Amino acid sequence: MAVTRERKQEIIRKFQRDETDTGSPEVQIAILTARIQELSEHLRRHKKDVHSRLGLVKMVSRRKKLLDYLRRKNFQRYVELKQQLGIR
Repeated sequence: MAVTRERKQEIIRKFQRDETDTGSPEVQIAILTARIQELSEHLRRHKKDVHSRLGLVKMVSRRKKLLDYLRRKNFQRYVELKQQLGIR
């Protein structure tokens, strides 16, 4: 259910600004998006898993806050990130 270490490293390499960047908003949003997708798939199979659903809602809320921050700070990077991740 969790994002594997290899998958997480792959996401970080794809979205980092420089080689030491692991915590920029783009990286955080990309990792959260991967976790949200996996958890959504889990909840499709386990419809009554209320605790995981609460975690999903919290992750979506955190991603929205990070997206709002990125939109305020650098609109161009915000637009590019949303297109790359396929977020509406």
